[in-house]
Amino acid sequence: MTLIECIPNFSEGRRLDVVDQIVAAIAAAPGVSVLDRQSDATHNRSVITFVGDETAIGEAALRGIGAAAELIDLNHHEGAHPRFGATDVVPFVPLRAEDMPLCVAVAQALARRVANELSIPVYLYEQAARRAEHRDLATVRRGEFEGLRAALPGDRARWPDEGEPCLHPTAGAVAIGARGALIAFNVNLETGDLALAQRIAREIRERDGGLPRVKAIGLALEDGAVQVSMNLTDYHVTSMADVVDAVGSRAAEAGVAVRESEVVGLLPEDALVQLARARLFAVGFGREQILEARVLDTLL
Repeated sequence: MTLIECIPNFSEGRRLDVVDQIVAAIAAAPGVSVLDRQSDATHNRSVITFVGDETAIGEAALRGIGAAAELIDLNHHEGAHPRFGATDVVPFVPLRAEDMPLCVAVAQALARRVANELSIPVYLYEQAARRAEHRDLATVRRGEFEGLRAALPGDRARWPDEGEPCLHPTAGAVAIGARGALIAFNVNLETGDLALAQRIAREIRERDGGLPRVKAIGLALEDGAVQVSMNLTDYHVTSMADVVDAVGSRAAEAGVAVRESEVVGLLPEDALVQLARARLFAVGFGREQILEARVLDTLL
């Protein structure tokens, strides 16, 4: 048995009863364990983390996607985070690097089932992509639900990898993929200056010549502050400490302080070891000095 992590993002973060039903659908699949759930009202988005073997994990994801399709209507959805599906993105993440091919196989098998059983078009991204232009999630999701609906079926370049070239009328499309561990990380600023957050995001993201393996956008929060919302696609290359420094220094130049940071979902243990080394100058610190890690090593 090979354990795989799945972290689907659903386009609902305000109606927590709806999120409860989606989580229940996932948890009802035999052989999976739900580890975490987080909902954000400003983003209007929820992130669920669960694990299971290669058979159970796909079934659980399918049940979650099906529940979201029944409960979420994107025609009435608004939120700060880009989205094109009721279930927006479903990444499978190997707990061991050598299990990536298995995650790709699970993602592609799920894509076929979603298209055939739920009539939702699927775009395969990252390691599971069949087309090079679909590897990047931002490219796949360009224009979001409304833009993609207008482009299909006329624009063949935007046709899905599985399913018909038209969106589900309420559930939209879904991106399903396989990737390495990613850290979703936000830094909130003590200002309402959205242009500043957007400028900082442009300056630090890889696509515009900033920090490697960083994706970033600037968003306005409901309480009047602003946020630099980031995905660190390889935290070994650019860490949480690196992006806090980058965002904080640019904000300080504009006379703005960092209010707080937010971790979305779960973190790999070695990302925290990396952070302790950077912030505590503990260059010799390692996993073997973490109490819970040593206890688990002893028991397992």
